[in-house]
Amino acid sequence: MQIAESEFILNERGAVYHLNLLPSEIASTIMTVGDPERVPLITKFFDEIEIKQSHREFVTHTGRLAGKRISVVSTGIGTDNIDIVMQELDALVNIDFNERQVKKQLHQLNIIRIGTCGSLQKDAPEDSFVVSTHGLGIDNLLNFYVADNNEEEKNLLQQFILHTQLSSRFAQPYIATGAASLLKHFVDGFHHGITVTCPGFYGPQGRMLRLGLAYPELIDRLTTFNAGNYRIMNFEMETAGIYGLGKLLGHNCISLSSVVANRVAGTFSKDPGRTMNSLIEKTLNIITSINL
Repeated sequence: MQIAESEFILNERGAVYHLNLLPSEIASTIMTVGDPERVPLITKFFDEIEIKQSHREFVTHTGRLAGKRISVVSTGIGTDNIDIVMQELDALVNIDFNERQVKKQLHQLNIIRIGTCGSLQKDAPEDSFVVSTHGLGIDNLLNFYVADNNEEEKNLLQQFILHTQLSSRFAQPYIATGAASLLKHFVDGFHHGITVTCPGFYGPQGRMLRLGLAYPELIDRLTTFNAGNYRIMNFEMETAGIYGLGKLLGHNCISLSSVVANRVAGTFSKDPGRTMNSLIEKTLNIITSINL
């Protein structure tokens, strides 16, 4: 069935609308970052850069490092942007642009998010690294799609709802698991745990400036959550959307975060740029050493 022009939008050069990319301009291994200025911080390590494209906050560089073709894409902040980026990345490899039809064979992407986060555990201090075993969203994005959970995910979600009581007023939480094929490579030097994805930076993450909080106990509830071997390690604003949509679309996704703030200790990194650079270098070394 042909997809209507109003649903699958291409710009004047025939590129997908928001990302301004053609299928030939994207690699199968993709690193996503929130900040557009972080794209060149990664691609400065590349041996060559083939393509640079941008539109609004979406900046893409595609190039090669140690013989591997890699794309770096900025998403902007929040799962509303993640909805755009994940759908359009998938369209680039799984929709025929000329026929406007879904291809018969799935092209699977490896998507690696690199971002920052707030830690919710004292033993994950500022300037440490976190790998998200699961993305647990309190932002509602995945509730607009048809999605199923496995038994482990259902159990974690049920225990989270009972522990936090968030579902009754704020959102219907959802959960998705990171790709085991990628998680196994990011072990040494990383904390592993559940990442909660929030719909905002201030109130939704328990920060109070001039406005009162409707849920002042949020940090304590998240920090004290335990389910078997799992606990909530951190929170940020994109991971659950990436994991949820990635799973539905058939892609392998992993989220890596540098801790800039420890919300339990009330501390903030003295040099977040240096920590991010270390995470970038560590990630690139792993990517170029494994078979993707």
